[in-house]
Amino acid sequence: MVDRPQTVGQLRESGYRPQSVKDEMRKNLIRKLRSGENLFPGIVGYEETVTPQIVNAILSRHDMLFLGLRGQGKTRILRSLTSLLDDALPMVAGSEIHDDPLAPLSKYARDRIAVEGDNCPIDYVGAADRYFEKLATPDVTIADLIGEIDLVKHASGKELASEDVLHFGLIPRAHRGIFCMNEVPDLSPKIQVGLFNVLEERDIQIRGFPIRLNLDVCIVFSANPEDYTNRGRIVTPLKDRIGSVIRTHYPLTRELGMSITDQNAWTDRDSSTQVIVPTFLKEIVEETARLARQSPHVNQASGVSVRMSIANYENLVSNAERRAIVQHEKLAVARTCDLNSMVSSSRGKLELSMSDESGEEDKLLGRIIDEATKNIFDQHFNPKQFRNVVEHFDLGESIELGDGLSSEQTWQKLSAIRGFSEQVEAAAKKLEPTLLEGATRTAVLASVAEFLLDGLYCSNRLSRQPRGTGLHYGK
Repeated sequence: MVDRPQTVGQLRESGYRPQSVKDEMRKNLIRKLRSGENLFPGIVGYEETVTPQIVNAILSRHDMLFLGLRGQGKTRILRSLTSLLDDALPMVAGSEIHDDPLAPLSKYARDRIAVEGDNCPIDYVGAADRYFEKLATPDVTIADLIGEIDLVKHASGKELASEDVLHFGLIPRAHRGIFCMNEVPDLSPKIQVGLFNVLEERDIQIRGFPIRLNLDVCIVFSANPEDYTNRGRIVTPLKDRIGSVIRTHYPLTRELGMSITDQNAWTDRDSSTQVIVPTFLKEIVEETARLARQSPHVNQASGVSVRMSIANYENLVSNAERRAIVQHEKLAVARTCDLNSMVSSSRGKLELSMSDESGEEDKLLGRIIDEATKNIFDQHFNPKQFRNVVEHFDLGESIELGDGLSSEQTWQKLSAIRGFSEQVEAAAKKLEPTLLEGATRTAVLASVAEFLLDGLYCSNRLSRQPRGTGLHYGK
């Protein structure tokens, strides 16, 4: 700050030249592209699909609409656009709308520079403070977005014909920055109409007040495709004025989905109990969300958020952590019995297309989790490999399992099945070879054994019934 110009005169002498916010974003984008920087850190799976659309829009100096279902990272990308703004932007000190010292817009800035000239002090505003966001709700008014006449200022003696009585809304305050309107279809049509001049002519009018502010702002929107295309709730003239529409999507592969979940889920717990989640369980968590996005019983126009996988994974870890604490284990390896905890974290993350009957959502979630378990089981194994296990239960044997048993107790029960312990060892070497050494060995064997048993149940080779807090396996 000491080395930066502190007055309008010093700023002019430094060689500073005003530039529009879109030119500024374009300049910084080109610099990042040339240096090979990651444009949107933390955003995975959009490198070849969504990111090129955003780059083209910014290079074209377009306003943008991000169109996608819930949980596709729209808001995160919008907020990360601030990385394309300069770290410090000079402004007239005290200006509400970040007036450029060499191109003042508001009456306040013009008057101050007229009085103080080159000695007028300047401040600097950071990139984060140049981003303004508003969630569209039915109660949003033109005053919120554009501005209003401040009757308190008028009562203090200022004339209604004076610009001094104006109270600026969010969009003028976003001058020389980025303004984001989230879920724009929820904005009432008459408010959308009020955005026309801002988008096209870049000026504003307040209650017919004779004021023209040539705003410099990049305006970005987000919307759900159901609202945008089917309900048609974005008025046509507003759509026409949006330069580029950016289509987002859910993870294209299971691996990408798992990577997003690993990145965002809270697993670094402050507990003395360490929880390890085998890869096949991570696959089941992501497969559950992917199957929900394909289910005819789920309203696909509403979508199934990535937040479902994140919340499910966190609950899976928590259930394993809770079991280890109760069983006085210092290390826990998640098991398929922990998948039941995903029901509570999945509720509300999907919208049923069937009639909303009591308990129907839980039944559907249970079926989807079982189908996901079967898909991952079939990816690695063939049910015919485990004829000995099926025969064991055909003879009338049964086993009670559940998260009320420790890893040691679970492994003792399952290893008693003839030939099963050798099969579990071989399966564990295939699925989790690095966890078979040391303190995790028994817990991993118990987890793999339970997965194999659940896989046989989901393949209709065994029966499984809830009993108390556990599960009863038999034929």
